[in-house]
Amino acid sequence: MGQLLDSKTVIVSGVGTGLGREIALAAYRDGANVVLGARTEENLRAVANEIDPTGARVAYVVTDILDAAACETLVATAADKFGSVDGLINVAAKEDVFGGLAGADLNAWRAMLDANVIGTLQLTQAALPQLERNGGSVVFIGTQASYHPQIPQSAYATSKGALQAAMFSLARELGPKKIRFNMVIPTWMWGPNVELYVGMMAKQRNVSEDDVKRSISKNMPLGEIPEDGDVANSAIFFASDYARMLTGQTLFVNGGEYFR
Repeated sequence: MGQLLDSKTVIVSGVGTGLGREIALAAYRDGANVVLGARTEENLRAVANEIDPTGARVAYVVTDILDAAACETLVATAADKFGSVDGLINVAAKEDVFGGLAGADLNAWRAMLDANVIGTLQLTQAALPQLERNGGSVVFIGTQASYHPQIPQSAYATSKGALQAAMFSLARELGPKKIRFNMVIPTWMWGPNVELYVGMMAKQRNVSEDDVKRSISKNMPLGEIPEDGDVANSAIFFASDYARMLTGQTLFVNGGEYFR
């Protein structure tokens, strides 16, 4: 694959062992300077060393997206080291609230909305002055559960649906400044979290892991669970100049499981 992000500087939030790591690796692979943000320094250091042990094209800052000062520091680090910020891919999210509304702890819902909506928008707001200089791309990560619930994740689906609504408004507001806003919407993603779930379900049901994977992918015409890397590649596309006339768009990465 060519250098879709050649000479661009891309910030990736939520860099851990799953999707954030895959996006950071893909951004570097395609030519970007990559600046990593997450709450856990151990994860940041590990991914930064994996990407570029020399540190020439990578930097990281311990970042809680609910901390406005930390968001400003992450953006400033990118601009100071590499001279610009051309893209922001928002992966950081809270995903640990399950169940529906009946009997739910709405304080837990509030914490999820704070992280997934306000936190994401806070980091995005911090990046706007840099993105306004030359235009740029902001990518949000959604969830197919906002459209087609499969497991009880009402709070998570609600938070990502709200973020998508914000994306539409931001595309209109900031398009005149040549800042693009798009969202990648995955279904199940084959990565650390789903691998763990499949192993757990296989033991509970006394079946093979392949049986569990088939039950998940049965309605996917392409016949397999998309990988974290597939979602990462779609985010890189939105961040690249190949998508320069795309804003306010959603891209489903779901093996054809759901059409819209």
